[in-house]
Amino acid sequence: MSERGIPEHYLEGYARLLAEVAGTGRRLTRAELAARRTLGEQAAEAGHELRALVSAHLAATRAAWPQTPGAADCTLAAVQQAVDAFAEGYERAQRLAVRQEEAARREFIDDLLYGRSDLGRLAERAERFGLRLSHTHAVAVVQGPTPYDESAPVPRQVERAMISRFGDRNILLTTKAGRMLCVAPGDQDDILTHFAKQAYAAAERTRAAIGRPQPGAGGIVQSYEEALNTLELAERLDLDGPLLRAADLLVYPVLTRDRQAMADLVLDALGPLTRARGGPRPLLETLSTYFDSGCVAAETARRLSLSVRALTYRLERIHQLTGADPADPGQRYTLQTAVIGARLLDWPDKEL
Repeated sequence: MSERGIPEHYLEGYARLLAEVAGTGRRLTRAELAARRTLGEQAAEAGHELRALVSAHLAATRAAWPQTPGAADCTLAAVQQAVDAFAEGYERAQRLAVRQEEAARREFIDDLLYGRSDLGRLAERAERFGLRLSHTHAVAVVQGPTPYDESAPVPRQVERAMISRFGDRNILLTTKAGRMLCVAPGDQDDILTHFAKQAYAAAERTRAAIGRPQPGAGGIVQSYEEALNTLELAERLDLDGPLLRAADLLVYPVLTRDRQAMADLVLDALGPLTRARGGPRPLLETLSTYFDSGCVAAETARRLSLSVRALTYRLERIHQLTGADPADPGQRYTLQTAVIGARLLDWPDKEL
């Protein structure tokens, strides 16, 4: 064994090369460089650290340094060639290993989310990625300004930050359909919130959603789908905040569970707004902002860049058309539910 426990195999022929170069002044041949690259690949596959390998080469260089006068320059050139070729092979093997790991991770995620593998085999593969499918897990999904790819800088940056904080066990990080995913134990919410925080710090206009903790392999799928649906809801409803939780938005899936009933409510409560001179959109926006502002007229007017008098006129016009007074607590609930339904069903842009 050489320095730092590096097997002599990875230095095979190195001292002989330096001696020949010192004696002849020649450069290393293609075959000799290819042999050094192969040794570098083998060292990477065996799990040795590049720093220790370079140190071993330097120690071998010192031990084999020629005493021949004037041989220093050509020997140093040979050392540079040999170590560079060795490192090239090492890095090539590492890149290949990373690509293979990414492919295996993507395949596992696809099989997990789409149920394309039996549960026993899936559980075995999950162990490799630090997951125990018999436990409870939650999933966070991040959507950025542009689609994510595992080889892109942002996912790499987020992964480094996560591993630095939590290690690489019990966490699965990957990309899916242009989004970043993090699967973590259901009782470790700090992992998912840190994931969302790191993603937001890495790129502006990023939004994250966290599904509820669920047990088993099917629970991961359910939590993932909840997170996806939460992102979709956030976009439709124009919800604020970079981090949303499915548990906080459970009322919305309930409202849309009976789509036809919701469509009937929207048309019955808000349909009369189509008779307004400018169409339904200005008055619908007024209602939406009014409810988002806690039914405070001054704040609503400020958000809409209107005077309080102009806002009061709009609210009175809504009352005239719909027969429901937005300022009346007894009638407000129907209008507010209908406004939420209009957002969810994309009315009036889409016919109901």
